[in-house]
Amino acid sequence: MSFNMNSGGHNPNGDKEVNPPPGDGITKLAWSPNGQFLAGSSWDKQVRLWEIDQNGNSQAKAGFAHEAPCLAVTFNQDGSKVFSGGCDKKGMMWDLASNQQQQIAAHGEPINFVKWIPEKNVLMTGSWDKTIKYWDGRQSQPALTAELPGKLYSADVVGQLAVAATSNRKIVMYNLNNPNQPFRVIDSPLKFQTRAVRVFPDLKFFAISSIEGRVAIHSVDQSNASANFAFKCHRTRKQNNQKAQLFSVNDIAISKYGTFATMGGDGAFHFWDKEEKQRLQAFKNANLPVLCGTFNPNATVFAYAVGYDWSKGAQGYDQNNMKNHVLLHGVKEAEVMPKKKGY
Repeated sequence: MSFNMNSGGHNPNGDKEVNPPPGDGITKLAWSPNGQFLAGSSWDKQVRLWEIDQNGNSQAKAGFAHEAPCLAVTFNQDGSKVFSGGCDKKGMMWDLASNQQQQIAAHGEPINFVKWIPEKNVLMTGSWDKTIKYWDGRQSQPALTAELPGKLYSADVVGQLAVAATSNRKIVMYNLNNPNQPFRVIDSPLKFQTRAVRVFPDLKFFAISSIEGRVAIHSVDQSNASANFAFKCHRTRKQNNQKAQLFSVNDIAISKYGTFATMGGDGAFHFWDKEEKQRLQAFKNANLPVLCGTFNPNATVFAYAVGYDWSKGAQGYDQNNMKNHVLLHGVKEAEVMPKKKGY
């Protein structure tokens, strides 16, 4: 599937633009289970919903606002509801059929992770208040609260495996059949602050990224530690007397094939094959950081957001030339399929 259009500074790969664009930086993108809708949360407090057709054309369908910047968004298993969390410390449920929203979760600090767990029929939320909570929607209090060793920075759930990355470089792993106690807590294999953690479909490994242009692939099972490795990415090469410039790896997205994408503050996204330990496809750098991204369920479209990531502070922000955009890349099989054909 190809969506190539005329390329520009923020869109050097000629990908399709999602319209209308967000008014502020996108914090999270999520596809509906059927791949027909794309939801986005953003710093302007909004949760937006776009319909995406087979040609990559987009149409804004609806939206609503939190009371403060929105940091996380996800769908339930049939795509009928959207869940979100934000700096208003509220977890919201948006029923798309009725277009009604209601609060179903609360934390003591901003909520930066939401995930519907269909096997348990609960919403999982994570926060800077150092907790993960589970909500069944039938009561105002959480069904369960799990304490974390630090502020939650990133988390992911696949099946019964949940992995949470916190401040102090801690990685906490849970089996959701026993969610109140982690079965393993480790220090991050990366030396700098965590930006993203994602679980692979085989449930044997997870990927973790840091602010220092590096990604690690780590085994869930300690007995398989020999398979762990890390690699450098989203950084410039050292030239003459100039030091290499290191960029944050802002997000990781894993395709249904187990291959994955990294997105960086250098304005690039790349696709990788962890089994072969190699890059599958490099893409051109935009003139703005890539903030976040996600593959659709069939791995035929990669949605990603570009905009200023505040890595250079307020003084580095140019309001006139740093607009926010959501883009759709039509993924070719050769870009995302693993080298060893097992699919």
